[in-house]
Amino acid sequence: MSFEVQDLLDIIRIVILITLSKAMRISKISLKTRIDTVCKGLTCVENRDLEKALDDMEKEGLIKDFGDQVQLTEQGAKLGKEWQSLLLKKEPIMELVAGLVDGSITGLVVVLSTLIANLPIKVAVFAGFLTLSAVAMTNFSSFFLGGITEDSADMITLQTLMNYSLSDIADGAERTKSLTLLRQLFRVLHKQISRSNLFAAIICGTTTFLAGSLPIIAFLLLPAPLDVVLSLIIVGFVLGVFLVRYRSRRSMVHWKVTLIETVAIVTIAVIVSLLVGWIA
Repeated sequence: MSFEVQDLLDIIRIVILITLSKAMRISKISLKTRIDTVCKGLTCVENRDLEKALDDMEKEGLIKDFGDQVQLTEQGAKLGKEWQSLLLKKEPIMELVAGLVDGSITGLVVVLSTLIANLPIKVAVFAGFLTLSAVAMTNFSSFFLGGITEDSADMITLQTLMNYSLSDIADGAERTKSLTLLRQLFRVLHKQISRSNLFAAIICGTTTFLAGSLPIIAFLLLPAPLDVVLSLIIVGFVLGVFLVRYRSRRSMVHWKVTLIETVAIVTIAVIVSLLVGWIA
């Protein structure tokens, strides 16, 4: 099965992959019911269409057919995950990266600013967590509202391309069923996109607050010079272990290149933030 959608069976296979990704094993009757739920009472998938799609997927090694039940193979599960990532944006790469970077930079700036200005503990606590909370809420709102807008635009583009491909089907009845199923599928996906973006925004906001609060708490609670040393260690650990490892694994780039990029970006951001604060 390719990512190119050309006929009704391709649409059915996509629905099957997304549906089976949420269950270890499912009966064919339940699978047909879920597809009919997507169609909302419209007859866009018949039993023979479903059986044909399942047969093709079994031949391609995407599913295991147990007679009355079906289950994804390892290859099918990977392909289903890719379709979920494409259609539902279920891989929170940007959210985690932005949360770790923004939180670490904010925490580091607060610690260094407090140290340089020699602020009292109460003022440092108030200023530090007020700044961190503002950054976390900004990230939450940006990823939630901006994510919905961007993902909706991407889905409209993807649906338009699929509609154009399906419009070449010679059989009028099959073309109508294909376009109907695709339209209903994207209506369901549009609703799930909002939930996915809310989840992504929560991840980003929470990651930002945690990544920034740990070095701040360590700096405020520990005696000097252990406070600064441990705060820097926490920031370095978060950036070096979590962020660099995650970015290099997801972007398929060597960790040394990712480490150099991360250190350069964080260093520049911290220096600029301290200069702006000093000038102000």
